[in-house]
Amino acid sequence: MDRILVTEPIAEEGLARLRAAAHVDIRTDLDKAGLIAILPEYDALIVRSATRVTAEVLAAGTRLRVVGRAGTGVDNIDLEAATRQGIMVVNAPASNSVAVAELTIALILSLARHIPQAHSSVVAGKWERNRFMGFEVRNKTLGLVGLGRIGAEVARRARGLEMHVIAYDPVVSTERAAQLGVTLAPLEEVLAQADIVSLHVPLTDATRNMIDAARLAQMKRGAYLINAARGGVVDEAALLEAIESGHLAGAALDTYSTEPPVGNPLVGHPRVITLPHLGASTVEAQALTGVDVAEGVLVALAGGSPHYAVNAPYIPPEHRGLVAPYVDLGRRLGMLCAGLVRDPVRNFEIEYRGELATVDTTPVRLAILQGLLATTREERVTPVNAPLLARELGLKLTEFSTEDAGNFSGLLVLRAQTSDGAREFAGTILRGEPHVVEADGFWVTFVPEGPMLFTYHRDRPGMIGKVGTLLGEADVNIASMDVGRLAPREQAMMVLRLDDPVPPHVIARLREEPDIQYATSLIIQG
Repeated sequence: MDRILVTEPIAEEGLARLRAAAHVDIRTDLDKAGLIAILPEYDALIVRSATRVTAEVLAAGTRLRVVGRAGTGVDNIDLEAATRQGIMVVNAPASNSVAVAELTIALILSLARHIPQAHSSVVAGKWERNRFMGFEVRNKTLGLVGLGRIGAEVARRARGLEMHVIAYDPVVSTERAAQLGVTLAPLEEVLAQADIVSLHVPLTDATRNMIDAARLAQMKRGAYLINAARGGVVDEAALLEAIESGHLAGAALDTYSTEPPVGNPLVGHPRVITLPHLGASTVEAQALTGVDVAEGVLVALAGGSPHYAVNAPYIPPEHRGLVAPYVDLGRRLGMLCAGLVRDPVRNFEIEYRGELATVDTTPVRLAILQGLLATTREERVTPVNAPLLARELGLKLTEFSTEDAGNFSGLLVLRAQTSDGAREFAGTILRGEPHVVEADGFWVTFVPEGPMLFTYHRDRPGMIGKVGTLLGEADVNIASMDVGRLAPREQAMMVLRLDDPVPPHVIARLREEPDIQYATSLIIQG
């Protein structure tokens, strides 16, 4: 019988599943040395967030076949070391979706009817009926930033309240949105049209301070903001200013950039509802977390493929030399496409050319899906769980192969089909490094890595100098530059690799330039 070690409390429902199929020991008293000492006796390890499953710990698990994380994040587990040792890692990312969605609806209604403030007033002995005049949410517009599992659950419930729901999510298909009764739109339109904006995105380099002063200014005057996602997604100082100035009517927060939010001026503000990160705090969510991680661990021990495995798939040795560099390129192409394509996407196409047409490209496809989803999903996205997430989002993907790669030995092409036509990104391997050789129809050549700045502009004298001057004033150093254009003095794209991330105020300044149609910064992980 398999032996399973549980080092942190999980719901009894999950423990019951485990005990029905394996021998289970619960040891919540172990320090690192104690864990290392007894781990060789076990086939599986289940943790929450406190146990650090380091490479040293994993190396001690000579029988270990799977590590289960009872929750969403796996930051406390060394995934690379686990993959290298052939140890599967599973988590439970879907367990809190309904709990967070219901809390979001509760916050919508609480904002509309001033419920916490009215309660406090009555407790204080007052009877201020006229002070707490509210509004009906029926026929109001709810804007969702993120339409993944939680966003979809919010949309279903908001539609039941007869709200109009619009959403921004660059990888969700229009068909999937239509099934939910949601209209997809660019982020700027969602912010401008919504009476209430609710955030449902993870905290990544791409989403940190996503809702900054400029984005808050795009919101409808008198609108409300809800953040039950991650605190760092919102610039809290800018949010306070937007509320104090009267541009926003108020906000509801369950998460903060620093938790607990000691000294945060938003706490106690009369027009802000603040909660102590209660999103997943329901009996049902905790029970489901325990069951999900238990089932994932048991499937892995039986040699199956758990739904929520999070570490990378295996590449056969005979293909590793050819395929591995394109796996890296595919992930970066996916991140680039997700970062630059703002319009709703109907479907994606992948074309494998040249040497890529002669091998199994499954790992490349999975890497592209990982890149497309990585910056927009709450859970950690890997090539293992990317297909499941893509199916849940209704992401459509077709693949083609051709032996003709032109001047390249191999070429990987990713297209996003939007209502305005195809957006194409192509790359290859040059000198052992992944290079993009075409982006959005512009012939540019660059390594997609680290902080980057992209501008779509009219080709005019002095444009490069203007951008360089703004970056120089912000003490941002340029590592490399490439410019592609359709014709002299026509449309052009400039790609800058930088040593430092671009401050938000620089992006705002660039977008104010009359000859720059669009400017954005991305951080592409190498």
